[in-house]
Amino acid sequence: MYGATVDLNDASLHALGIHRLEIPVPFLEAGGPANVYVIEDADGRNTLFDTGIGTSDGLAALRGQASEWGLDLRNLSRIIVSHGHLDHFGNAQLLSEESGAPVFVHDADVDKVLGEARFGTLLRKHQGYFLRLGVPADTLALMQAGADRSGNTVRYVERARLRALHDGDALHFRHFDAVVKHLPGHTPGLVCLWAEEPRFFFADDHVLARVSPNPVLDFCQGEGASKFRALSRYLDGARWVRDLEVHAILPGHGPAFTGHRELLDGLFEFYGRRQGKLHARLAESPASIFELLPTLYLRRDLPRLVLMLSEVLANVEVLEDQGRVAVVDPGAEIVRYAAR
Repeated sequence: MYGATVDLNDASLHALGIHRLEIPVPFLEAGGPANVYVIEDADGRNTLFDTGIGTSDGLAALRGQASEWGLDLRNLSRIIVSHGHLDHFGNAQLLSEESGAPVFVHDADVDKVLGEARFGTLLRKHQGYFLRLGVPADTLALMQAGADRSGNTVRYVERARLRALHDGDALHFRHFDAVVKHLPGHTPGLVCLWAEEPRFFFADDHVLARVSPNPVLDFCQGEGASKFRALSRYLDGARWVRDLEVHAILPGHGPAFTGHRELLDGLFEFYGRRQGKLHARLAESPASIFELLPTLYLRRDLPRLVLMLSEVLANVEVLEDQGRVAVVDPGAEIVRYAAR
């Protein structure tokens, strides 16, 4: 947790036709159960903002909590996917089948919800990139084996059910209106909703109270100069959110909270400290991304190695964008950075 926050009671949301359902997620990195927001429409139907993970426990929790609130998940006008991670879109295909509602997602995350960006497939396709990060070949083989063994906990969405979601799209609900805000970082196509009248910001995984958003390594824009620079893009969007006059943040995990400016200031300081450590290490001698792992992590954890590599690479990219580090030899077999 990076700043002082105050949790808000869900009862304050219900008056605005917002119902938060908590869906269990079977991996700790998510930061706790994922939120599904059922938002009342003016015509008596509902909009779904995210759908939870498509495990049997996840679906049971979704149906059970919806039933407790008297919400009919077959009576949906639209399903909005905040971003293409399975704990947020895992039930989209099923709920679309049952309700007939289209599934809205930003173009930059379409491949994820279609299942065309499975990690095991991407890892195999981009093995050369990981080798250039300095990952040893035997470690990379273990990473690939683990990715290939991982179970599939999601039904991917049929392309015919998808509709495009754009930055600036206006959404109308029973008690308020909202605008779609594209805030890439956690994923390239992550979107949030800004409801200016009640000053509610549906932040999904862009702003979380108790964990930092993982700037996950993403190959949607290729490997070279066009590569998606997750943390640099995230920080740009987070600064925009900091300037909002917000009454409450409605996150993708955990209850609604206040104090977003203090929290984001703490997050900026957190990343600043990490970048300072990496810069100091690179001032001693050039290093690859893999060789920089001990600077931020006490030990390498194979199941979390991609997240660790992503975090180190993303912070080094910020330093590179600031002109504080540079690649020593772009043509080298293993790419190493040095402080400037």
